[in-house]
Amino acid sequence: MTNTVFSLIPPILAIIMVIVTKRVLLSLGVGIVSAALILAEFNLADTLKITFDSFKNLVVVDGGLNTWNIYIILFLLILGVITAFISINGGSQAFGDWAMKRVKTRVGAKLVGAVLGIIIFIDDYFNALAVGQVSRPITDRHKISRAKLAYIIDSTSAPVCVISPVSSWGAYIIALLVPILAAHQITEFTAFSAFVQMIPLNFYVLAAIPMVYIVAVRNINLGGMKEHEERAIKTGQVLDPSKTIPGEIKSDLASSKKGKVSDLVLPILALVAGTVGSLLWTGYQAVAGKATILKIFENTDVAKSLFIGGMFGLLVVLLLFFRQAGILKAVPGKVFFKGVTAGAKSMLPAVFILIFAWSISDLIGRLETGAYLAGVVQKIDLNIAWLPAILFIISGLMAFATGTSWGTFGILLPIAGDIAAATDITILLALMAAVLAGSVFGDHTSPISDTTILSSTGAGCNHIDHVLTQLPYALLAAGMAIIGFLIIGFIGNMLLAMAAVLLLLTVFALFGPKLALNGEK
Repeated sequence: MTNTVFSLIPPILAIIMVIVTKRVLLSLGVGIVSAALILAEFNLADTLKITFDSFKNLVVVDGGLNTWNIYIILFLLILGVITAFISINGGSQAFGDWAMKRVKTRVGAKLVGAVLGIIIFIDDYFNALAVGQVSRPITDRHKISRAKLAYIIDSTSAPVCVISPVSSWGAYIIALLVPILAAHQITEFTAFSAFVQMIPLNFYVLAAIPMVYIVAVRNINLGGMKEHEERAIKTGQVLDPSKTIPGEIKSDLASSKKGKVSDLVLPILALVAGTVGSLLWTGYQAVAGKATILKIFENTDVAKSLFIGGMFGLLVVLLLFFRQAGILKAVPGKVFFKGVTAGAKSMLPAVFILIFAWSISDLIGRLETGAYLAGVVQKIDLNIAWLPAILFIISGLMAFATGTSWGTFGILLPIAGDIAAATDITILLALMAAVLAGSVFGDHTSPISDTTILSSTGAGCNHIDHVLTQLPYALLAAGMAIIGFLIIGFIGNMLLAMAAVLLLLTVFALFGPKLALNGEK
């Protein structure tokens, strides 16, 4: 039953249950069990074994530790502890007071997150978590809902990384392009040149990133976002207190009254410097021969780098704590263990969701769901003018169902190359750009995507609230992208396609439904 239509059942079942029940772990658990049942051909004993193995493989694989997953989990726990001690040291309060004097409007507070999302383009995981840490004190003070912050973070993480050649994403995509170009004997441009030429063809990114700024400035609240924003403005509650919030410190921790802005800024800077430095170091260590910046990012170990950067940030925040407790006597020393425990516990909801998402992604991979959808693409016999839009939709569905854009890149980019070679090689870049765009869109909207989960965590937002409130904006951007790809397919004019997307964004900005607080500044 692998590589058949039945392989779609587990992801679809999990996604429907998530939306209907709002219970993420239960829904993912049902998806995991259903996938295991199909793989085991409904043999109960084999189902239990497959389910157990899917979780075991998250920690131990091929006789050794699965360091990628372990490092990511440890990084999340470390980040929770850093957050707790920033609060204990009075950094959050001091930074909030400082920011309120300088960022005086709700629009300004939202733009802080949006600008930081563009600046921190090295990796989507790091982007989502780091931007959230810096932005939350500002957006909370200005009564901006965590759902809105999560949308801003998510829409400036993967969409930015996928068009940045100097990022983990860019390096990975360029590495995938090399054998595709070689297989079809394309020599008029290099893999790097192809990547750069595809940037203006990525119409989803072209729509999604400007839309963040339009939404921030024009205060356009679609669907469920209106409820979250109205509650934040009227009551000051930036999140629904009845729901589980990843990364939210629940214990009443002592907080220093002598905290300074540096008590927040220095740990975050240490986290950034440690992570970026580790990315460069691990990439350089892995390069055979001459090390270029692209080769370094192609070979970097993101998970290990996040862990090292996290430890560096943790060291700095603990030194600041010992200053507050030992020198300034502003907080009792006994709060140390409570801070460590509370910080780690605050990240457990995100860790559990991530573990379940990894498990279902592994089983979906074994069901060959992606291969089945890829086969659907190859069997389509239509006018080639439709192919860019069709590949965008198919890759979006694949990434949505599997929760991984990188996996979709790996499967569909070579197929896009084969389709172009068999039909019209001149549309190669447009087809591959459609795959990149659709994969980011699907990943962007999937509740089982690790990037979506970490965006919720970074913002301190309930995961399902984030998924449902972000969906209308993502669908609008996808609609604009489809129009762009149709123009590319039927007319073949990139500038006209870009102009159409920008025109639709202008219409959205001018006439979009402004559903909360008219006249916001």
